Amino acid sequence: MALLGSSALGAVGQISAGVAQREASKLNAFQIKTDKTLNKAQASQQARVRREEYDLATSANIAAFAAAGRDVGSDRSVQAFLERQEELVGQDIGRIARQVSVQGMKSEMAAMAEKRRGQNAYVSSLFSAAGTAAQGIYQYETVK
Repeated sequence: MALLGSSALGAVGQISAGVAQREASKLNAFQIKTDKTLNKAQASQQARVRREEYDLATSANIAAFAAAGRDVGSDRSVQAFLERQEELVGQDIGRIARQVSVQGMKSEMAAMAEKRRGQNAYVSSLFSAAGTAAQGIYQYETVK
């Protein structure tokens, strides 16, 4: 009878370990998703800062051109310069957005893989527990 009891205890322990691994994986996946949200917020802030830098630089450039006696409204080279700066800031902001998108996809995949890992550990523990229980019953019947 002690043989059955130890087998049952072993099976329960295996299942408990599987449940613990599954729960730990859920927490890890949650942390990955939390990091994704944080990265998105940081990227938004970076884009805002880049836009503010552009606005300040544009104001300074317009003031410098005006101080140099250039007509900002009709000077084609000034307009070309300002348009190019606008294009560059757009590229920078677009690059930030693409980087966030790629990082977000990587985070989603990592979170799904982590959840799957935990679920696989849990299912594996169920099979191990069933094997331990079956072995205990077999040994009990053999000894009996």
